[in-house]
Amino acid sequence: MNRNPIMPFVLIMVLGIGLMFLLSFKGLGDSKELAEESKGGGKTEETAEFNPEQLYQQSCAGCHGNQYEGVSGPALKGVGDKYSKDEIKDILINGKGSMPPGMAAGKEAEMAEWLTTLK
Repeated sequence: MNRNPIMPFVLIMVLGIGLMFLLSFKGLGDSKELAEESKGGGKTEETAEFNPEQLYQQSCAGCHGNQYEGVSGPALKGVGDKYSKDEIKDILINGKGSMPPGMAAGKEAEMAEWLTTLK
């Protein structure tokens, strides 16, 4: 009994092309949801309640220390005595010294308010 050696390759090719079409249509459906989220609709992480402590631990603690004591960046305890809320917001937006700009990504006002309360 002779078997055609090309048949397995043809079956794999047909299966692969079928999966490409299936995944393409799946992606089209997902792209509509992603477009809706980027326009502000749908449930995103930004609709959740903002937690400045969590953002600090994710983005700031590497330079300012886990207990706000300062490591390579300055200490943040008492920063509200040294700078006003508007000055802190400006530093978060534009950066200062070795601090890069835009670290709070749209939450500068909330972070500035929280930083002024650190003692």
